[in-house]
Amino acid sequence: MRIILAALSAFAVSAVAGKLLIPALRALKAGQSIKEIGPNWHKGKEGTPTMGGFMFIIAAVAAVVMFGWQDMADGDWSALFVLIFALVYGAIGFVDDYSKVRKRENTGLTAGAKFLLQLAAAIAFLALLRFYGELSPNLYLPFINSYAILPWPVYLALSAFIIVGCVNAVNLTDGLDGLAGSVTLPVMVFFAVLSLWWDQGAIGVLAGGIAGGILGFLAYNFYPAKVFMGDTGSLFLGGAVCGLAFALDAPLVLAPVGVIYIAETMSDIIQVGYFKLTHGKRIFRMAPLHHHLELGGWSEVRIVLTFAGITIAFCLLAFVGVMYRGAL
Repeated sequence: MRIILAALSAFAVSAVAGKLLIPALRALKAGQSIKEIGPNWHKGKEGTPTMGGFMFIIAAVAAVVMFGWQDMADGDWSALFVLIFALVYGAIGFVDDYSKVRKRENTGLTAGAKFLLQLAAAIAFLALLRFYGELSPNLYLPFINSYAILPWPVYLALSAFIIVGCVNAVNLTDGLDGLAGSVTLPVMVFFAVLSLWWDQGAIGVLAGGIAGGILGFLAYNFYPAKVFMGDTGSLFLGGAVCGLAFALDAPLVLAPVGVIYIAETMSDIIQVGYFKLTHGKRIFRMAPLHHHLELGGWSEVRIVLTFAGITIAFCLLAFVGVMYRGAL
């Protein structure tokens, strides 16, 4: 019941926050700059307020404060750890967004600076979970319902790079109106249900809160978008997705639930690699995948609904793959 109340409250907070935040962003001239290399019709989106991710960030914080305080009083800090971790990534995104707005172009922090900041945050988060006994190097294998025993340094290094890769995959998915939010919403519902199944209600409150916050945000972000989440929002969501998976000590679940994130990222990697190897040839019309489909005649709404539907199907599959872990 707490999870449902957290989701409903977060939805209300996010929806109300949008009414106040969007005019404020317009007044601050915090408009999105559109890359020249993107589809030419996206230039019409130029100037749409960005950093709208603050809507579901505020909502998530409110949900944890309202419905997670008892868990913290009882000594369960897992939701707070994940929330802080996601907030750190959101802060990195905010610095990037602010730099873009100030310079009036779609370039913020350098790739190297972002990578180092994200890697440091990932390592600190994993070490914190390990210190408090929330995480072990015994890597749970979904579907097989078994464990792979890894040395902690190996697990730490592997997991840190998985987190950085996953967070940036979520960021890459944020390329169409409502896309990143619509794909991440079922992922958050999955984590909320899984936490309830595994009796980890604190994590469920956070996941439910983020789900509700995203839903409130989508009221303004679905096509045609009145606001974009910006790197502030997409990096926060990426941090939350990864943080929840590791806090539940089931990081490999990121593969099925993040199937769209992976497809988007792989399309980009394949396109760049093939372009360099063949000196100018392309596999996709444009990368990442959502742009390829756009240029193939798909509408933004069709792409968003299709990707969200695929994510829902894979979240259901993932749940089947992990639901018997408690029987071990």
